[in-house]
Amino acid sequence: RIMRPDDANIAGNVHGGTILKMIEEAGAIISTRHCNSQAGEPCVAALARVERTDFLSPMCIGEVANVSAEITYTSRHSVEVQVNVMSENILTGAKKVTNKATLWYVPLSLKNVNKVVEVPPIQYARKEQEDEGKKRYEEQKLDRLETKQRNGDVILPVINPEPHTVGYSQSSLIHLVGPSDCTLLGFVHGGVTMKLMDEVAGIVAARHCKTNIVTASVDAINFHEKIKKGCVITVSGRMTFTSNKSMEIEVFVDADPFVDEPRERYRAVSAFFTYVSLSKEGKPLPVPQLLTETEDEKRRFEEGKGRYLQTKAKRQAQLQQSAQ
Repeated sequence: RIMRPDDANIAGNVHGGTILKMIEEAGAIISTRHCNSQAGEPCVAALARVERTDFLSPMCIGEVANVSAEITYTSRHSVEVQVNVMSENILTGAKKVTNKATLWYVPLSLKNVNKVVEVPPIQYARKEQEDEGKKRYEEQKLDRLETKQRNGDVILPVINPEPHTVGYSQSSLIHLVGPSDCTLLGFVHGGVTMKLMDEVAGIVAARHCKTNIVTASVDAINFHEKIKKGCVITVSGRMTFTSNKSMEIEVFVDADPFVDEPRERYRAVSAFFTYVSLSKEGKPLPVPQLLTETEDEKRRFEEGKGRYLQTKAKRQAQLQQSAQ
């Protein structure tokens, strides 16, 4: 579809959350279609995880976004989908890839939302593709479990915080989940949640830098539990790490099921977003150093530094392979 002014961020480019929402919609369509391709119990595919997603190039208002999705692996109860996003300048015909993403979906029964139905298998061109897919499946399954185990943190307000501290830029957004946010099962679309998370992360980054900021990448987004229509969700973000030119922001979503639900507040989604600071001309700017004050903040900074160095090493290895 064509990108319109209401898709823009304050710099005039397409909002990162809008692109994430389109990616999720494409994945949901192809997964649901595949899971209902054989005779069986009707179901809807629910997003369970999004692997690391890099924003390779900005998309501009007036360009056409072409989103394509392909199923690359199926386990008994999950589907892996690869999604590519390409922008097209319809005046010049120029095209460029802006995003590549890998998403995992789980099919839930329309009759019983707590029942996961079986996924029809796909045919692989060669045995190696199935083996590689199974390896990716086991890795994401383990990572989701580890992420859920460390999800006990909460963000508390800080009185009169100093600039460039964690408390100075941290932000929260409260949203009542309505019918337009939900799937046929009455649970929130993964894309809606991701767009809200990107908005909060963007506010944190802008508060820290006081400049124009853009989404550079999103680390794995883990959907731990479903969010039902009528819940009040709190989307919270805080700075965890800064390098010379980038910022890592932890974002998580907590749900309060207060309508006809005795359940207490729970952690539903978590992720790390990376942002960069840009000048008015779109050139990278130095990022102010994050000032850590508590032992927890220092620990999170070192963990973020480890993720940053690991990603940097992977990128350099890929560039060397491309050069060869």
